Amino acid sequence: MIPRQPEPELMLEPEQARAYAEADFAAPHEGFVDAYTETFPGPVSGPVLDLGCGPGDVSLRFAARYPDCEVDGLDGAPAMLAAGDALMAGHPAAGRVHLSAGCLPDARGPRAPYATIISNSLLHHLHDPAVLWQAIRRDGAPGAAVFIMDLRRPDSTEAVQALVAQYAADDPPVLRRDFEHSLHAAFTPDEVRDQLAAAGLHGFTVRATSDRHMIIFGHLPEAV
Repeated sequence: MIPRQPEPELMLEPEQARAYAEADFAAPHEGFVDAYTETFPGPVSGPVLDLGCGPGDVSLRFAARYPDCEVDGLDGAPAMLAAGDALMAGHPAAGRVHLSAGCLPDARGPRAPYATIISNSLLHHLHDPAVLWQAIRRDGAPGAAVFIMDLRRPDSTEAVQALVAQYAADDPPVLRRDFEHSLHAAFTPDEVRDQLAAAGLHGFTVRATSDRHMIIFGHLPEAV
């Protein structure tokens, strides 16, 4: 197994933000919402916290799927949030999506505690992954549904290169670069299980879902 190589926590470059906002992530982002629905069947209502929301595409798709919820998106990169303006403009769910700037561990969800917390592709950006689990425990209501999707680190440099060639060959150079760096920065499922144990989230499940993704899900402990 290759060692983890952390990458910058925040996407601060306007070129990065523009590339992500303009890229076609419809299939994976809709797949994120599909995976949530399969994991937690039933309605979602009230405020939802989306940690590391980026330009807000997943937040909008989640709000569109669940018309009785509102999504509070939190991201530490102002350029990414600014790039989301075009996504928000005219979107039918935009009135129920509220994006704001803030970095973990200091930033808090504005309407905590939340009964639903989601996050897509934030974990691998964090130099200290414990801040994510701490924020979830802090801002989640007892019994809250938590659903995380992220990359998982391949076994070798050759495997990283093969995934970049397979999935990002036609992407702009900035996206190919970031995908490669993110694969090196990602955690393995076993590393995430250790993080969950340290955070006291013993009932959570970690499951590989593709050659490059995993999901982490569970309910926060009930109040005693």
